[in-house]
Amino acid sequence: MEFNHTSVLLKESIENLNIRPDGIYADGTLGGGGHSSEICRTLSKQGMLIGIDRDRDALAAAEKRLDAFSCQKRFVQSNYADIKQVLRELNIDALDGAILDLGVSSFQLDNTERGFSYMHDAPLDMRMNQEDRFTAYDVVNGYDQKELTRIISSYGEEKWASRIAAFIVKARKNEPITSTGQLVEIIKAAVPAKARREGPHPAKRTFQAIRIEVNDELGQLRRAMEEFCDVLRPGGRLCVISFHSLEDRIVKEVMNRRADPCTCPKEFPVCVCGKKADVRKITRKPICPCKEETENNPRARSAKLRVCEKICTDGEGEY
Repeated sequence: MEFNHTSVLLKESIENLNIRPDGIYADGTLGGGGHSSEICRTLSKQGMLIGIDRDRDALAAAEKRLDAFSCQKRFVQSNYADIKQVLRELNIDALDGAILDLGVSSFQLDNTERGFSYMHDAPLDMRMNQEDRFTAYDVVNGYDQKELTRIISSYGEEKWASRIAAFIVKARKNEPITSTGQLVEIIKAAVPAKARREGPHPAKRTFQAIRIEVNDELGQLRRAMEEFCDVLRPGGRLCVISFHSLEDRIVKEVMNRRADPCTCPKEFPVCVCGKKADVRKITRKPICPCKEETENNPRARSAKLRVCEKICTDGEGEY
């Protein structure tokens, strides 16, 4: 299957990355290489792109796509939250910028064998890194009702979480739930008819929740935000594109805290905690796709871009 993916907020993210032709830039979610293509187009032969992805198929496709560009390129199969380790192994001390395009790629959604989509019947998988052992099957068949309710409610923001969890536990008593098709039918049975007619696909939120749990997406995002902010050079920018409120909340919180880390009570006339900002927010409010983009690519509708820039601090570049 060809690795196709339409990059969201492409123009806006590349403009905000403020690329220096001889700089070093990381794409922490390389995917099909859409954002990286535009980065490489701007880089000179002295510049470097570091492409990181958990999915070996994505890395192979992106390496082929980016071969024509003259800049230096390094491709790494890793979790973007391990950026410090990646840079150490490449003997690189800091980045001039980085981009994170969160969530699941179009290729992964459309590749029925991967089990990400509720629109196709496939094995319960949902692993972004196919070398990982933990799958959606383990969540659906191994978690007790309380834990299933928790993740479906927290990660899927699903109103009917407890009812869906109860239906899953009841169904798996007869036989293991092995396919996305089975799971979709169980969810449909659990969600009342009126809710099925009025809202999005009844399985959408539950599938999102299970995918997030399988890949520890929120935990990895929080760690990645901290690490990427740490490894930027002064003037370097971090662009992050999120697709749901749980992701955006983490991105916003980390950027806000690092831009204003003071913990002194508001009534204090001066700061005494000594905590200093090491980033400044470039975007006060998130940048959203224009009407034309959402019409051409419906998956862009919920996208939000936030950008921060590293500022000078003592001990800069050390990690």
